[in-house]
Amino acid sequence: MSETRADDDAALVARLRLARTPHVGPRSYRELIARFSSAESALAALPRLSRRGGRERVPPPQADITAEIAALARLGGRFLFAGDPAGSPLLAEIHDPPVVLAARGDISLLQRPAIAIVGSRNASAAGRRLTERFAGELGEAGFVIVSGLARGIDGAAHKGALQRGTIAVVAGGIDHVYPPEHADLQEEIARHGLLLSDQPMGLTPRAGHFPRRNRIVAGIAQATLVIEATENSGALITARLAAENGRDVFAVPGSPLEPRSRGCNRLIRDGAMLVETTQDILEGLAMDTRAILRSAPSAPPELPFEEAAETAEEVPEDGHERLVAALGSVPVEVDELVRRCQVTAAEAQMILLDLELAGRIERHPGNRISLVSA
Repeated sequence: MSETRADDDAALVARLRLARTPHVGPRSYRELIARFSSAESALAALPRLSRRGGRERVPPPQADITAEIAALARLGGRFLFAGDPAGSPLLAEIHDPPVVLAARGDISLLQRPAIAIVGSRNASAAGRRLTERFAGELGEAGFVIVSGLARGIDGAAHKGALQRGTIAVVAGGIDHVYPPEHADLQEEIARHGLLLSDQPMGLTPRAGHFPRRNRIVAGIAQATLVIEATENSGALITARLAAENGRDVFAVPGSPLEPRSRGCNRLIRDGAMLVETTQDILEGLAMDTRAILRSAPSAPPELPFEEAAETAEEVPEDGHERLVAALGSVPVEVDELVRRCQVTAAEAQMILLDLELAGRIERHPGNRISLVSA
């Protein structure tokens, strides 16, 4: 093995190990890389930083990471890290995009325009037929169809788009089949489309993983189409995330007597574009239908990571305690914390990094922070 190849392999192991460390989220990952210049140096500093935040954290064993890399390679897949030119340009624009994705299939699909199609798991036969028609016609118009490989509308969307291009974002590990009845479909997508996951290999999906999956689905697509959704459907989460990121949202209306139509009808009342045909979507893509649905506060300007690293290597001894005392379960803007605790923005950023690594705070859109309940 050449020296260059060995260095590249070591860097891959270090980056994935850092990304898989508990409480290292997308933002803290970027802050650590900016501050320490490499994943290797960041890993060495992790125990010290998390101890300073109140709870020591250690990275996963290197053997676990090398095993995960080898397992994905055996499937013919690869990892895509943030900033990789092969990744999705639109996904990179969302708030705190995922640090790393496991990918299996045709990665070039991430460079093509995409539309997400989501909806009810308990879809009607008519809803499935309509979904396959929309997916096929949008594929013929040049769009890749993105969905979450769930039962019902998701599965129909992938089937309708399989010959033209489809991306499935799964909630568990990329090698884990869920739901079980989609085993053949998942393998077909791996051969003819693209599978993506932000979770470790072998992980069985749990409830908390699905919103993260939905966020990636919405982030890759320039628009989201909802077909059949109850008022509590996860598809509405995907639609909200799409709108919060400035993407178009479309919905197919239905009878007010049909529970599977109530979510779509509500989206339309809130500003989503009503569509009945593929042509409605193609025409609507040129219009701004997002103003009413878009509700996430925009993040205020923040100190660049590099500048913070240079200006705040040391923080006040009581800075951690002051910030923790000022926090609660309700998210508060970092700017307000800076004013209330009498620390500089750079000092606050370093303190918050320590606290996040220790698992004591949670970050929210709009540069807001809350305390994690003990």
